[in-house]
Amino acid sequence: MATTTAAQRRQQARIEYDAFIKSCPTNQLLDRISDKWVSLIVSALADAGGPMRYSDLGRKIAGVSPKMLTQTLRSLERDGILSRTVTPSVPVRVDYELTELGGSLAQLLTAVKTWAETHFDEVHEARERYDTAGT
Repeated sequence: MATTTAAQRRQQARIEYDAFIKSCPTNQLLDRISDKWVSLIVSALADAGGPMRYSDLGRKIAGVSPKMLTQTLRSLERDGILSRTVTPSVPVRVDYELTELGGSLAQLLTAVKTWAETHFDEVHEARERYDTAGT
């Protein structure tokens, strides 16, 4: 039996990733990035084209609670999607900006957001047709 190095085991695991399996890390990542708040935060940062303050993000994204905004920003920072910069001042200034990894994700999520904005009327009509036919 041949021994394998840690790097070889990691490479083999990457080959065997299957997002359809709940315990697979890619499934967990898809769960994270498909969250509504993640999509809106990443899209807002992409639209800004640079850093945004916490308060600006909170104003831009309607309906997000401070708790949910904080939790989502922390998870995105942990995943390497955005960077957080604290500037000591009174009050303290905290800026968020997409990383290179976040920028690549932003292209996809912004496209989904644009699709939703473009096709909502069609979806709404389809829902009405479905609901009418079902009664």
